[in-house]
Amino acid sequence: MSSILMLKVSGHDRPGLTADLSQTLAQYGVTVLDLGQSVIHDQVSLGMLLQLPADADTAALLKDVLFRAHELGIDARFTPVTDDAYADWVSQQGKDRYVLTLLARRISAEQLAWVSREVSRQGLNIQDITRLTGRIALDQADDVGQACIELTLRGQPTDDAALRQAFLDISARFDIDVAFQLDTVYRRNRRLVCFDMDSTLIETEVIDELARAAGVGDQVADITERAMAGELDFQASFRERLALLKGLDESVLAGIAERLPLTEGAERLIRTLKAYGFKTAILSGGFNYFGEHIQRKLGIDYVFANELDFVDGKLTGQVKGTIVDGTRKAQLLRELAQREGIRLEQTIAVGDGANDLPMLSEAGLGIAFRAKPLVRESARHSISTLGLDGVLYLLGFRDQDIY
Repeated sequence: MSSILMLKVSGHDRPGLTADLSQTLAQYGVTVLDLGQSVIHDQVSLGMLLQLPADADTAALLKDVLFRAHELGIDARFTPVTDDAYADWVSQQGKDRYVLTLLARRISAEQLAWVSREVSRQGLNIQDITRLTGRIALDQADDVGQACIELTLRGQPTDDAALRQAFLDISARFDIDVAFQLDTVYRRNRRLVCFDMDSTLIETEVIDELARAAGVGDQVADITERAMAGELDFQASFRERLALLKGLDESVLAGIAERLPLTEGAERLIRTLKAYGFKTAILSGGFNYFGEHIQRKLGIDYVFANELDFVDGKLTGQVKGTIVDGTRKAQLLRELAQREGIRLEQTIAVGDGANDLPMLSEAGLGIAFRAKPLVRESARHSISTLGLDGVLYLLGFRDQDIY
């Protein structure tokens, strides 16, 4: 029999189980080469890869462990591992590891089957599966719950483009978000999160709200929709929309600011980021007046947006200074990273429109949030099924870590 054994234990979990088994093994001078444990609904699954000393009494060890397992009311099985198989396992060290995150209101067997089938087709192997969200009550409404599981994968995809397209198709077909990330040191070491404001931090486009107050709502909304979908140049469409607001009284801004609806999960996300020392920023093609209102409300560190121009309390239909467009957002992200003394790999960008794509591609983690199809397909990651706090799950946060 090989001097390397795999011990697999399963059954009802209880405190001290690992200690009892380890104590039995310790009597034989066993070295633990690897181990892993998971508990689902009070049922434990424990695996231990063991190396026995050359002079170990293997038969006695097996008998004692099996007898102790019987006393504990659990099942135990031993499997021999050859030296070649162990050497092959060791050789996998240092190879790329990926994290696959699944987010939905509820996760079904069908969703998991399609995702895991594609993982297998691409030559990747699932090593660990972890639930990041809390336990779901049976009477919880399907449209308010949050479910997230994280899969750790080993291997190298055979076709990155095909894998990405397959995950996009699965996401669209089964109403689930699938995020596939290379697991690097930066994944859990992000320090700066930059947000678009309109339709990202808030559930509306401020310029559309201003347009309704000015009586030109339909005209401006149509231009906004086409600009966000990437059908129009942002700067040209921005100037065109702003010109339609000429003559609007400055007094209406305060009322609009107070009525701005925060996006689902925004407060939870910002509160948690602040608690863990992240810096946050609004990089918006909208307006400073409203960005600063959201900054005060949520406690965001930086705001960069466009400055409205007034004369005698009336909008001139012009903008002061440089327009914050997609190129400017990416530039601001780089400048903030430099100011904070961090690498671009440690930054996160979140946005919904075509003008957010430059900063999404610049950031270490770019996330298209409830975005138009063009933006979802162009960004590396997207969240459409959950609220803004879904960003935390892509960083590996568990519910018990979230404020």
